[in-house]
Amino acid sequence: MASLLTPAQQKFFDTFGYLSLPGLLSDVIGEVIDAFEEVWAQRGGGHNGQAHDEESRSCIVPFIDQHPRLCALLDDERIEGLLCDLLGDDFNYAGSDGNYYAGDTRWHSDGFKQTDHRYIKVAFYLDELDADSGCLRVIPGSHHAQDAFSETLQKHVGQIEDTWGVDGRQVPALALTTTPGDIAVFNHNLKHAAFGGSGRRRMFTINCTQRFAEADLPMWRDYIAGGARFWIDRMYGETMMATASDRRMIHLEQGMEHDGHLAALAAKAREEMTEPSRG
Repeated sequence: MASLLTPAQQKFFDTFGYLSLPGLLSDVIGEVIDAFEEVWAQRGGGHNGQAHDEESRSCIVPFIDQHPRLCALLDDERIEGLLCDLLGDDFNYAGSDGNYYAGDTRWHSDGFKQTDHRYIKVAFYLDELDADSGCLRVIPGSHHAQDAFSETLQKHVGQIEDTWGVDGRQVPALALTTTPGDIAVFNHNLKHAAFGGSGRRRMFTINCTQRFAEADLPMWRDYIAGGARFWIDRMYGETMMATASDRRMIHLEQGMEHDGHLAALAAKAREEMTEPSRG
């Protein structure tokens, strides 16, 4: 796979934990938005088959797996090239989520991990967004686990007003203004948030990881187990697996080989939860 990122961009990602790639998919974003809306229409319009109420986040997991056009994003040389540059040519597709967001999203990481294993998220925002209307905000450099700055953020991110005397909007950060077709990619450890969004903010993500060595497979199975809260029995959807080329299968095979425990965990979650997780 030909490299998409320059050496400078790769160093920027290593240092600051994110990249913004304006217009990367501007030529196909209309098709992507149409597929996004089609999936939601087929699934009842909102969370767990109900109408979206614009008061709470609606979420579908896995998301791109539901539509052939969205599955094919993993085959797009720009998306695959980006992922190969950051994770290696044999990276794992680790799932996706489609969302209608409502209101603010607090500061958080997508799993603050004390490990050198890299997990990243590719984010697709389908509306014009700025700092006042729900665009992604990031704290550059906050992804470095075991760094004193990052550890302090991790410790206090849940008590921002009590600790620093400000609200979430006032935390020093970079707001990534976005237009449909722009792509943002960031390390799962990175602190991020959004404020001022509407009750129907459209966004989906693709999550990927470096391939796991044999000794690290328990970590991979633990990650897969986290999908149980979404009431899914397999890591990947039927369409994703049925339409996979040999090349795409490289990114699916380690997940397909190690998700055998997920169905039982999902069955238990259905007994204990009133609805699948919203995120």
